Amino acid sequence: MDNIYKKNAELILNELNEALLKVDQNEVYSLIEELNKAEKIFFIGVGRVMTMLQCIAKRLKHIGYDTYIVGETTEPPISDKDLLIVGSGSGSTLIPSGIAKKAKSFGAKIAHIGAIPNNPLKDITDVFVRIPVKSKQNLPDQVDSNQPMTSLFEQSLLLLGDTITLTILDMKDEPVNESMWSNHANLE
Repeated sequence: MDNIYKKNAELILNELNEALLKVDQNEVYSLIEELNKAEKIFFIGVGRVMTMLQCIAKRLKHIGYDTYIVGETTEPPISDKDLLIVGSGSGSTLIPSGIAKKAKSFGAKIAHIGAIPNNPLKDITDVFVRIPVKSKQNLPDQVDSNQPMTSLFEQSLLLLGDTITLTILDMKDEPVNESMWSNHANLE
């Protein structure tokens, strides 16, 4: 019994390491580009995914982005200058899908962070970041998990958000296209 905790901690860390290292960095850079173009950034998901998105929104707010959680009482209207980030492993979660379609009708850009590339949101998504974890489609490059339910996706989502934040901070120290940072001058 002494080794159960350490065995499980190692299992989770190994799964997370594999999942995050399999995320396509070009997809992440495309998302960062859209973050930098957006006036306001909205987040939608359900359950534990929404909790992770709330953490990401808060972290991005800390570094100067104008972020909102869909459904909060202080949420402003979305426009064609804004970005909606949808968190849904399958891309078929009812409420986030409906909100994404509505936001697209207002001209907003849609970013989807999910596990399945060929999903119901693909036709309206401007940026897709895949966390290649176990899904119903059993894709050949997915990271299998011994954790319950969709824990690996949710954990990876949170760590992806922190990785994106750290990448943004590192990128601002590098020579970049100035227009990329025009909406976020307070990052200086």
